[in-house]
Amino acid sequence: MELICPIDQRCSDQIASLLRPPSPPLVQAEYFEQLISKRRCQGIKVKQNGEFGKGVFAETDFEEEELIFKDQMLVGAQHPSNKIDCLVCSHCFKFIGSIEKQIGRILYLKTLGIGVSSHNGCESNSSDEDEVDRFAYNLRSAQNGASRSSSSTIPLPTTAVESLMNGELALPYSNKFPLPYIISCPGGCEEAFYCSKSCAEADWDSFHCLLCTGEKSESCSREALLKFIQHANETNDIFLLAAKAISFTILRYRKFKASHLSKQEKIASINSGTDMSLLLEAWKPISIGHKRRWWDCISLPDDIDVSDEATFRGQIRELAFTSLQLLKEAIFDKECEPLFSLEIYGQIIGMFELNNLDLVVASPVEDYFLYIDDLPPPEKKEAEKITQPYLDSLGEDYSICCQGTAFFPLQSCMNHSCCPNAKAFKREEDRDGQATIALRPICKGEEVTISYIDEDLSFKERQALLADYGFRCRCPRCLNEES
Repeated sequence: MELICPIDQRCSDQIASLLRPPSPPLVQAEYFEQLISKRRCQGIKVKQNGEFGKGVFAETDFEEEELIFKDQMLVGAQHPSNKIDCLVCSHCFKFIGSIEKQIGRILYLKTLGIGVSSHNGCESNSSDEDEVDRFAYNLRSAQNGASRSSSSTIPLPTTAVESLMNGELALPYSNKFPLPYIISCPGGCEEAFYCSKSCAEADWDSFHCLLCTGEKSESCSREALLKFIQHANETNDIFLLAAKAISFTILRYRKFKASHLSKQEKIASINSGTDMSLLLEAWKPISIGHKRRWWDCISLPDDIDVSDEATFRGQIRELAFTSLQLLKEAIFDKECEPLFSLEIYGQIIGMFELNNLDLVVASPVEDYFLYIDDLPPPEKKEAEKITQPYLDSLGEDYSICCQGTAFFPLQSCMNHSCCPNAKAFKREEDRDGQATIALRPICKGEEVTISYIDEDLSFKERQALLADYGFRCRCPRCLNEES
């Protein structure tokens, strides 16, 4: 029996309005042009591509490996399992604290038998299959005894680890790798930390005030919120991104409404219901992403037979419904009721499934040990008297980077090619969660494309993967290989 969400029936007209694609002039003039101007990405333009919808086009010539733009994420989240190993700002994802605290924290958790994150590589290429299979362990459960999958290492005395954690020991040359001080969550939770007061305030105002589990949380029920987070951590952390998107929209709606109403009008409007024009305006940044229902667009796992596909997709829909009910109990807002429909929830998750990119920030700990290794022999020998025991104890864990997933509004408009002229990557100077685009030569007027998949795969393999995105690739390479 198919699940029925009452909100889908009750708010069908509002849901249809939210999911109606914005017109091309609105997309170009009111959103992307302002976004490009605000981010000073003057070398590009988002335009309608007759065959594929939106596309990103060069407004000037670009040389090979030239930076085209930095695209600040709209919504991003660190994988819960990765939080065990990398202490980063919950808003911009910079590493925080100090080199000593980062090392000490990993070693301390290691003594408790807590696992290194399963997302151990630092590749920035993402795929739908990676997202479907991305199941994270609950952090609190891990702290109560989850196993650790790392190579054999040499343990250090507890006092040595404590000296790093409490700041008593300063490692040689660590001052060359300064990190921002740790700012606690303004809501009092012990799960979010920041690199600055401005990041803490921005995160609180944009998402976290509704998703904070601390005493100052503005959620309807902290208990329900904890259940939602636990369910996401135990099933799929893509639900955490969806919760951020809904919280983001609710908070924008409240701000827009407050700015439109006088004090007297606010009192009179308490029971006035949803202002649909304001909700559509608040939803606009989310509306621009290409969407499909999550249970319709995710890849069928290799171990699921085609004959069982309908059952599998039904189970995914039920999983989303369970998550939605937990989130609704935690942060429901009557005036934003359409956002809590299963249709909207499924489309938001599907948007992330189709448009997200891996969030990767290289570890300064790795850079630190590489710096020590590159010192002239006398200085290196002296420094390693102190640093080598810590490196031996870390083993391969010294190079763990911050990993998560994020939605980038400009990059989400970029179309695929199996012979792309651009790619998303991290440069040495990028120490936050913003994506960058490096290109081979591109001429003015040319469309900027990236590969959604591993372009080294065979023609047949590429087409099979791209079918999950809903299209058959007709790029020059594919046309040549097909003929």
